[in-house]
Amino acid sequence: MVGLPVWGWAFSVTFINPGHHDEAFWVDASRGMQSAARSLGIDLEIVYAERDVLQQIELTREVTARPPAARPDYLILSVEKGSFAAQMTLAEAAGIPVFLAYNGLLPSEHQQYGLPREHFSELLGSLTPEAEDAGYLTAKKLIDAARYKGLSAPDGRFHLLALSGDRSTDSSIQRNEGMRKAVAEAGDVVVDQLVQTDWRQDVAAFKAGQLYQRYPDATLAWSGSDQVAFGAMSALGRRIPGKDVLFSGVNTSAEAMQAVISGKLTALAGGHFMAGAWALVVLYDYQHGIDFADSEGLEMARPMFTLFSPAKARRYLAIFGASGVPSLDFRPFSKALNPAVDHYDFELARLLEP
Repeated sequence: MVGLPVWGWAFSVTFINPGHHDEAFWVDASRGMQSAARSLGIDLEIVYAERDVLQQIELTREVTARPPAARPDYLILSVEKGSFAAQMTLAEAAGIPVFLAYNGLLPSEHQQYGLPREHFSELLGSLTPEAEDAGYLTAKKLIDAARYKGLSAPDGRFHLLALSGDRSTDSSIQRNEGMRKAVAEAGDVVVDQLVQTDWRQDVAAFKAGQLYQRYPDATLAWSGSDQVAFGAMSALGRRIPGKDVLFSGVNTSAEAMQAVISGKLTALAGGHFMAGAWALVVLYDYQHGIDFADSEGLEMARPMFTLFSPAKARRYLAIFGASGVPSLDFRPFSKALNPAVDHYDFELARLLEP
């Protein structure tokens, strides 16, 4: 079992961000973490892997190879595409505690390495969004809207095209499962085909163009992210998004919010970009003697997704604006600073309250 650190206020964290430095979701994730770090007095460093899994490992190698005095007190990792073992082995050898955010351990990794603090003693735990919620909420909204608009095919069923993120990332797998759950509940919806886009807008546009030709009766396009949805929209041709074909997406970019307001996006769920900021709250409490494992569990999966209506999208833009994340006060969410808090509440809806 990992021993709790000595009580102290100042500590450092390095986040190895798997995304591009200019990728909307991961930029918002970084801004959220920076806001939390300022609020809690944490020394935060963020480095970008630019969607390159080998670079994720190399950045971990660089951080762990620093002289001991220059190493961070904690590493936050968002493991993707099988990078966990290599990154964790480097951190373990350097004696740097690791906390996973956004993506947790896959079932195969659980089988091989067990729970946090077992095979890897420096793996403290994880905080992941309930990613299945995003897939389920957006698919259900799409289906309800299609029924309201009467967009069934000649066979009486509603035909859905699914454009997923990737095959191996935990969050992508769970979003797909949520979508399939909503489809199964509906009973009159068929998934014509599910394709992988590697989260890329250009790949989504190319594959969507093929799908539209292959399945002309499809009137629902479910997407694993907002950028994937925009790629699928761009290949629609003369048909009108929000009228002839209904689109969904996940994330909270300003472009996505405007698309909800205009009606181009029928369903949008988001809020999980804050998982890194919430992870800093958890580490702050851990640093100050409160081990999340005692009351929350080693692997925390929490509801973080909100389904955005046009009204809620307008409120989000009014609060978060073009910069993505304002200077929010995260101290009320800390157990160390608020003894009355007995359970973490990490839903974006709390930050959207008037």
